[in-house]
Amino acid sequence: MDESVHLYDRLKFLGIFSNNLDEFFRVRVATLNKMKTISAFNKFHAEAHPEKILKQIHDKVVEQQRIFDKTFTNIIGLLEKKHRIYFKNERQLNAAQKQFVKNYFEDQVRSRIVPLMIESMPHTPFLRDKHIYLACVLGNAAHTNLQSYALIDIPSKTLPRFVILPDSKNEVHVILLEDIIRFNLSNLFAPFGYNQFSSHIVKLTRDAELEIDNDFQSNVVAEIEKGLKIRKKGKATRFVYDKHIDARLLDFLIKRLNLSKKDNLIAGGRIHNFKDFMDFPKSVFTNYAERPKPFIHPMLTQPCRIMSVLDQRDVMLHLPYHSFDSVIDLLREAAIDPFVQSIKITCYRLAKDSKIINALLNAVRNGKEVTVVLELRARFDEEANLHWKTVLEEEGVKVLIGMPNMKVHAKLCVIKKKQFNRIKYYGFIATGNFNESTSKVYGDHLLFTSHTQILRDVNAVFMYIEKPLLKKNPLDNLKLLVATPKHMRPYFLNLIQQEIKKHKSSKQGELIIKLNSIVDEALIEKLYDAAKEGVPVHLIIRGICCALTALTTFKKPIQAISIVDQYLEHARVFVFGTGKQAKTFISSADWMVRNLDHRIEVACPILDPMIAEELQDILVIQLQENVKGRILDNEQMNTYVLPAAKAKKLRSQTETYNYLINKRYN
Repeated sequence: MDESVHLYDRLKFLGIFSNNLDEFFRVRVATLNKMKTISAFNKFHAEAHPEKILKQIHDKVVEQQRIFDKTFTNIIGLLEKKHRIYFKNERQLNAAQKQFVKNYFEDQVRSRIVPLMIESMPHTPFLRDKHIYLACVLGNAAHTNLQSYALIDIPSKTLPRFVILPDSKNEVHVILLEDIIRFNLSNLFAPFGYNQFSSHIVKLTRDAELEIDNDFQSNVVAEIEKGLKIRKKGKATRFVYDKHIDARLLDFLIKRLNLSKKDNLIAGGRIHNFKDFMDFPKSVFTNYAERPKPFIHPMLTQPCRIMSVLDQRDVMLHLPYHSFDSVIDLLREAAIDPFVQSIKITCYRLAKDSKIINALLNAVRNGKEVTVVLELRARFDEEANLHWKTVLEEEGVKVLIGMPNMKVHAKLCVIKKKQFNRIKYYGFIATGNFNESTSKVYGDHLLFTSHTQILRDVNAVFMYIEKPLLKKNPLDNLKLLVATPKHMRPYFLNLIQQEIKKHKSSKQGELIIKLNSIVDEALIEKLYDAAKEGVPVHLIIRGICCALTALTTFKKPIQAISIVDQYLEHARVFVFGTGKQAKTFISSADWMVRNLDHRIEVACPILDPMIAEELQDILVIQLQENVKGRILDNEQMNTYVLPAAKAKKLRSQTETYNYLINKRYN
């Protein structure tokens, strides 16, 4: 809704919102629906009042749909006024465009669709999740009793959703794929005696939460494969339809799909599956300024041997400002180095054509022992990770597929090298996935290191993942890393308490906590204790914030902001204290129960003072954000941080890029 954002990005954000809402219904709403049916014996596993929460969700979604439609209408008007870009439907085409649409339909579309005459079918066809359907009423002007209903699956998986129409007036005309089909309905149905047509888009969202037996005696791969098949036929969690749809057709669909008013029936506009707007053609804009390209960290510019650099000092990548290519360079170097013996790495979400996988395959072909921890339960990446498991194992990679009752979410890699009878370790630890695609958009930190004790700790985490039933838990003896499930919460509770003690004695305590989400009650309560003593507490929380920021018992309110800008703020960074005595950590874990109790996560101290200072500088820049920052207050109003009187505007992502590209390393 922010008019200072380029219209292309505003359209893309509508797509992101739509996609996230789909996932919310596929997982969270689906879980609440299941909770409604849980027996009294199992009630302790459920929310106390799932029906009440579902009603609140429905009301909120209806409200947001109204705001969404209003925002989209506003953007459409600005596209026309400022850029001469017009969305055209099937009734707004000139002669040349009509011929183009006819030809496009014949050449590209006709062979990809099969109209389903649903009235004459004994069972309504299965509506697939993530698909949109054109629900049609077919009639004949001369024979009013000749009326039928049809469904057409819009083939937006194989064809572009947005098609550029020919025009000669220095304008851009865009038509949606479903409107091309609408224009050609007579072409499809006239041979069957129909000459009147109305059509509206409908969409069904299904339960996508996998039910996987966590008993590790069972075949986890088979469980996931079974779950993926079930997911495709999951129970409906939402039915969205054009509010102008024929009432009798709507009633027919609701009955045939076995839906009820409790199944989140949402009346919407003409267009659905707005997630496709994430791929809206950028080429139609003549004034869109591309984001700055990621640059190679100055210490890692090729040609160089990264392991030789790490023999001298640690290096940290700040993504997406720095290029992820350096990670691939290190793995490629390890793959061909004759003295490297083994590589171990965790993989949660991988790029579609993963260069990480390619480098690991090259390593095993060169005789290295390669171990990959592949989290098969990474939501919505299960199928892709099953594929990578097959690819890796066929080449001789040792694949570990996670642990009972918890996901492996830590981002770790360790490389073992033996030269002149001396063992040396190299590796990296990150706040985000080892994924070269998302690394261009997600703000994360990745530490390259050869620090012996850190990498011994990393090895211990791998040992625990490989042998979780050892009598002596390797995670209990980590010297520098802090790991979940048992150790992270008490460790950080203690560090917060130390800052409280420090503040009581010298007024020097301070906390900076950057997370995606903060939900954990114990840690929030401890932050409250700090605020009650007047400790400055600064939170940078992109997503869920369950912490109140101002209470009458606080000597100093908590400063909490969320930054939503070109890049997704994904990093987890913690700073306890100030100056050279501050303790700085990066982590893969948010402060949520699921991360702290039900996942393997790692927090890593930053021991290099230059890197710690660099991280703290970036956090200070973000805390000064007054362009794309929002205040997280008790009322959840999300109002923008406004510049103080006469203060200059500071957009932290731009400022961070400038800070890093101008930084000089000795």
